[in-house]
Formats: sequence, C-alpha cells, structure tokens
Amino acid sequence: MNYRHAFHAGNHADVLKHVALLALCEALTVKSSPCFALDTHAGRGLYALDGNSAQRTSEARDGIGRLLAEAPKHPVIARYLAAIKACRAAHGAATYPGSPWLLAHALRPEDRIAACELQPEEAAALKTNFARDARIAVHQRDGYAALKALLPPKLGTTKFGRGLVLIDPPYEAQLDEFDTALTALREGLSRWPEAMYALWYPIKLRRVLHSFYREATKLPAKSTLVAELLVRPDDSPLRMNGSGLLILNAPWQFDGTLAPALAMLRDAMGEAGASSRVEWLRAPA
Repeated sequence: MNYRHAFHAGNHADVLKHVALLALCEALTVKSSPCFALDTHAGRGLYALDGNSAQRTSEARDGIGRLLAEAPKHPVIARYLAAIKACRAAHGAATYPGSPWLLAHALRPEDRIAACELQPEEAAALKTNFARDARIAVHQRDGYAALKALLPPKLGTTKFGRGLVLIDPPYEAQLDEFDTALTALREGLSRWPEAMYALWYPIKLRRVLHSFYREATKLPAKSTLVAELLVRPDDSPLRMNGSGLLILNAPWQFDGTLAPALAMLRDAMGEAGASSRVEWLRAPA
C-alpha cells in the first residue's frame, strides 16, 4: 500500500469527515459515562500543510483554506474551526490535525482511544505524536483486523457501553474496498452493536455507489445515514468530486444537525454544480 495522507490533508474530504467526527464526539460526551473510540486507519495524526507532500497537490487550499476564509456561521463548523485553531496554537500555524488528534481534542480524560496504522513510518510518527497522552493506545496493525481484536472494548474490568468506530481506508483497491469495509462493519456490529460507526468513502460518480447503498441497508444497525458533500458536479470519472460518510447508529436527530452545516460547506468550498446530501437509508425506529 503506497497511500500517504499527507498529500491530501486538509482537502474537502477531510473537512467533511472531521466536521462530522467532532459532531459525533459532541453527542458522545453529552452523557457522563466514559466512552471509547477506535480509529482504524489513523495515519500520523498531524500534517504540515507547508510540507512538500501537501504543497505538491495544494488540495488544502481548496479545502480548509477556503473554509477558513469563509468561516460559515454554524455551531458544528465553529467547533471544527476552533479545533483547527487549537491544533495550530500547539503545533504551528501550518499544521492540520488528523482524526486521532481531533478525537483526543474532543474526548475527555476518562475516555479512551485506540488508533491503528499499518504503515511503519506513519505508525512511528503516530506513536511519537501521542506519546504523552495516556488515553491513546497506538497499534501498528491492520485496521480491519482491529475490529475483531479490539471490540468490544474494555480496560481492565471496565467495559465501554458507548463509543465510536471511524473507518477511513485509502480505497487503493477501488470497488473491492467497499466490500471489505462492509464486511468489517458487519463484524464490528456483531461485537459491539451499541456503538456508532462512521465509514468514509470517495465519490467520483455517485451512481456507481448504488450497490454499496443497497448492501449498507442490510447491515444489522438500528439506523443508517449517509452524509455527502460534492464540490464539483457529479459527472467526472477521472476526479474525486466529493465524498461521503456512512454513519450507523447515528445520534438522535443527527441529520438535522448535519444537513445545514454541509450546505454551508458546499457553498464555501464548492464549484458551480456542487451539492450536499444528508439522507436516511434506514431511519431510526
């Protein structure tokens, strides 16, 4: 696997993913009991947007760069932009936080996080970046296998009744990755059915995802929600026009929370013909 997220850090897909991730964390921390988060494809956790990799693609310029310039007024977006500000205050003005950093920022001292990364160089950087945070266990291992190994979560005699699993694969295998991810979600749900699950996926042509949507509705979750942001018209097979999140067991009324925020992201980062979508594939009973 040759994927390096440093080339894509801070792009429109990261913005969608991380805005939603922090909103899910907000829902998790409403209750006082501790929670657990598993990040299956964690990367290194922190990225330098002024580094060679990010500068080579300049994807952040049209992602977080545009959003910072526009700063739409919505609580969900404001929470994300505040996290970016906090990260840069701690690590430098050109830093972009990956999902492990955002989880650590949003969750509490009593909560626990497991971050998995298979690539040795990225895993080593991840361990270095979080060496001082006792809440975070870093695993150099396959993220899909981690669902079987680490779920249901427990710490000593403590079992976690609530939590979040983020699955953010590179999709180097293209359509095969969707099948692998759906199998992993089914495994996770069988082991920890009460958790929320968020699977990120790229969108080139949305119509090719119909079989994915159909199979997703068969998963044994209480609810199935899709949240999608396309920054370009849905008509080019050569580019990633947008991306989405498949969210299982989403919080109550999460669609109403997320939909207006995604519309603002669309307006801030999108070209002509951009769109956003928040829709239940299976509504909560």
